[in-house]
This record gives sequence, C-alpha cells and structure tokens, in this order.
Amino acid sequence: MTATTAGVIFVLSLVAALAAVHRPFGDHMYRVVSGQRQSRVERGIYRLVGVDPAAEQSWGVYARAVLAFSAVSVLFLYAFQRVQDRLWLSLGFEPVVPHGAWNTAVSFVTNTNWQSYSGESTMGHLVQMAGLAVQNFVSAAVGVAVAVALVRGFARSRTGHLGNFWVDLTRIVLRILLPVAVLGALALMAGGVVQNLSAGTEVTTLTGGTQTITGGPVAGQEVIKELGTNGGGFYNANSSHPFENPTAWTNWIEIFLILLIPFSLPRVFGRMVGQRRQGHAIAAVMAILALASVTLTNVFEVTGHGTVPQAVGAALEGKEVRFDVSNSATFAAATTLTSTGAVNSFHDSYTSLGGMMTMVNMMLGEVAPGGTGSGLYGLLILAVITVFVAGLMVGRTPEYLGKKIGSREIRFASLYFLITPALVLTGTAAAFATGNASTALNVGPHGLSEVLYAFTSASNNNGSAFAGITVNTTWWDTALGLCMLLGRFLPIVFVLALAGSLARQAPTPASEGTLPTHRPLFVGMVVGVTVLLVALTYLPALALGPLAEGL
Repeated sequence: MTATTAGVIFVLSLVAALAAVHRPFGDHMYRVVSGQRQSRVERGIYRLVGVDPAAEQSWGVYARAVLAFSAVSVLFLYAFQRVQDRLWLSLGFEPVVPHGAWNTAVSFVTNTNWQSYSGESTMGHLVQMAGLAVQNFVSAAVGVAVAVALVRGFARSRTGHLGNFWVDLTRIVLRILLPVAVLGALALMAGGVVQNLSAGTEVTTLTGGTQTITGGPVAGQEVIKELGTNGGGFYNANSSHPFENPTAWTNWIEIFLILLIPFSLPRVFGRMVGQRRQGHAIAAVMAILALASVTLTNVFEVTGHGTVPQAVGAALEGKEVRFDVSNSATFAAATTLTSTGAVNSFHDSYTSLGGMMTMVNMMLGEVAPGGTGSGLYGLLILAVITVFVAGLMVGRTPEYLGKKIGSREIRFASLYFLITPALVLTGTAAAFATGNASTALNVGPHGLSEVLYAFTSASNNNGSAFAGITVNTTWWDTALGLCMLLGRFLPIVFVLALAGSLARQAPTPASEGTLPTHRPLFVGMVVGVTVLLVALTYLPALALGPLAEGL
C-alpha cells in the first residue's frame, strides 16, 4: 500500500466515524442543553454559587455572566502562575514572568491556549492540572453555551430570555466534556500515552551523560486538548512528542476528538429549531469546506511544491516520520479548521501553499467545523449574512428560520465578522511598524507569513504556531494577549446581542418569496459567501506572504 493510499483511507475512516456518531452524540448534547432535570451534583453546585437554575437571563445578563466568569478566571490563573514556586508539585520551577503569565491566563481563558513557552520546563504539575486543564473544560463550555444561546434566539419568539449561563456551563462540563474526556483518556492510555506524576527518570544519552525524562499527567491533558479546546500541550513538541502521540492509532483518535463536538453541534441546532434539515444544511457547509481544505493541504504537501522538496522528492522537513506526510497534513488541516491549535508537525516547514492553507483555515473564521461552540455560532452568522445578501438580490426583506434580518441584526452580524480581520491585519502591521517583526526567523515573504500566522492564530483563538518566530517577549505577549481577548469576547457580545434581538421577534410565516435555507442551493451560497469574504479581506496579505513565496 502506498503512503497516498494509506492517507486516503485514513481520511475516509475519519469521515465514516464522524458520520456514525453525528446523530447519537448530537442527540445526547441536545438532551443536555434542553433538559429540565438537575442532578444532585448540579443542584449542589448551584447552591454553592448562589444560582437559581430556574431563573432565565436576558442577552445582556447572559453576556455579563460570561464576561464576569472569564474575568475572574483570568485573574485566578494569572495569580496561580505567579506563585507556582510555593505550590505543591511545582517541580522546582520559578514563577512565570508577568507578561508570560498574562498571556497564558488570557490564552487559556479565551480557549486559545497559545503557549509562548515550553510546557514541560515552565509549568509545574499543579498549575498544569488545576489551572490550565480546568480552563480547557470551562472555556470550551463557554463557547458551546454561547452557541446554544444563539440557537435559542432563533427557536424562541416574543421573549427576552436566552437561558441561564450558569446552568448551561455546568451541564456542558459535567454531562458532555467530562465523560468524553474520560473515555478519550482511556483510549489514549491504551495507545501508549503517558499518564503519571513522575518527577522524572534518568536515562543514559548517546554521549554517555544522563538526561531526565519527565512524565506527567499527559493523557488527561492530551484528550482535553484534542476536544477542540487546547492549542497547547504538556510538552513543547506537542502532538509530535511520542509521549503525547505515540502511534498512528493515537493520531487518528486525536483528530477524531478534534472534530467530534463541532461536527455534532449542527444536529443540536436542527433539533432545537425544530427543523432537522436546517442542521443538515449547516453540517453540509462544514463538511464541504473541511474536505476541500484537507484535500488541498494534502495535495500541496504530498506533491512537494517548491525547489527543495522537488529536488529531494518529498516535503519531509518538519514532519513526524511516524505519521508520514499525509497524516501530518490531515492533522494540520483539522487543527486549524477548529480552535484546537495542536500540532503534530511544524507548519513553518510546510510548503508555501500548504502553509497558506493552515492560515486560510483560520481566516475562514474557523467554521468548518470550527471550535467547540464558536464554529456553530460563526457559521450561523455567515448564514445570516448570506440570506441578507440573497434578500438584497431579489428585493425583499431577508428571513432566516422565520426571523427577519433587519438593519439591527445585520449590524451585529457585520461587526462579528469584521472584528477578527481588523485584529489580524492591524496586529501584523503593528509588528512590522514597531520593529518587533524582526523576531521572525526568516525574512521576505516567509517572514511575513510567520508574523501573519501568529496574529491569525491569536485573533481567531486557534492557538497553533507557525514556529520560526520568537514570541515570548513583553511586546509579543502583550499584543497577542490583547488580540486573543478582543477576538474572543467582542464576537461573543455581538452573538448574544443578535440572539436577544431574534428572540424578541414574532415568527414570520414562510411565503413564496422565502429563500429555502435547507436545500443545496443555500448550502452552496453559504460556502461561496464564506470563501468570498475571506478572499476580499485577506488576499492582499496572502499575496505578499505565502502566495509570493509559492510563485
């Protein structure tokens, strides 16, 4: 069997597995977010924090709850890192420097999980487990909760209520993320991923000296990472480290976990609005964009475009030989199409066009299938923009799921879409204008790509790195931290404001002029609008970076 054939089978098996779990897992998530029964543990949590689970919230109260919870989380995680030398299981590490602690706190609370440091030599076990890993759960749950609130806006009418953030957060963590994390961790440990609290084992090196190999709570953190919630890892080498990702089998599991929740959420959407075909349409948009990305990334890497790859016969630089070129390219596409950000190869070493695809995946808004929750609400925003454009073309007020898309709604949708490109392009320009782009390893188009990738990853809350650029300086930690903060919470506010506006509307009966939003025509329109908006926004920057390098 050739490597290309094996890569095709690898991708097809993933597609089959995701298609098989889409319905049952989506139905499970629907029951979690729509049910009324509270478990004993949940009732205890509500009493502890003083929350009335029966009290619903308006969009403003829901948004304030999200922001308040996240602000407290940032402060706690920052303080946790600053005093880690006084904590149990610190492994003797010093406190994280202020700008690094700020960047990391913002990074994990915003579900970006960008790391400008080597995890195994900077963070002790307690900070890794009780600080970073906890945020892996709750920050992902925040994204799902916001997506559910937006869907309630479409599903409800004549009300100002979108649910209760504290109830949504608790249920999503306890009933969705924790069970999947436990099962995934067991599967990874069976595949050879390390899970212990060893301080280290001395081994003899080739030079006759000794080196300490540190274990750690890797399996648990690895599965949390691959649930689409973490761009970082216990080890700096991330999923190319054999302790984190030892075999092709664990590589498959990790990609499956990356895509599991985002690809199942459209099922939740369809059931909540009472039109399952609408969920199928959104899932189809995700699938078309994702398969196109995986295919193109594989083609660019397998064909080895570029002078050096063509000379040696393969684009193997930066690839993990255990996974070959194809499986590395598939992992790269999956991780940048979602908000995972994990890597099993170095994107900076990809061919110019292959590296461009990893950036384009994030520039799409990470909607194919996107992050946990953020992918669904991002794609629904694009659907709103699509029906608005279609309405303008036929000269009638656009409608989506029985809700009119007026000036108020389209303003929220437009602001949502514009905020991320503004952060990416402004941040990239600022890096060059202030001379901080000089930390890039390369000059010319590839150096621009390294800087552009960093701000694209941070502003889209992805967390992966192009590598080849030094970002653990005060300027970079501060600038990227601001991009992560604004790129996460400004869009969330716009999404919740849109949800509140939709929920207050009375339903509009469908008429002859209503655009059917469950048919292939609409699916194609959403795909086209998504690609067109990205091209119009980012093409000049890409032309100066990876496209210029490729030419």
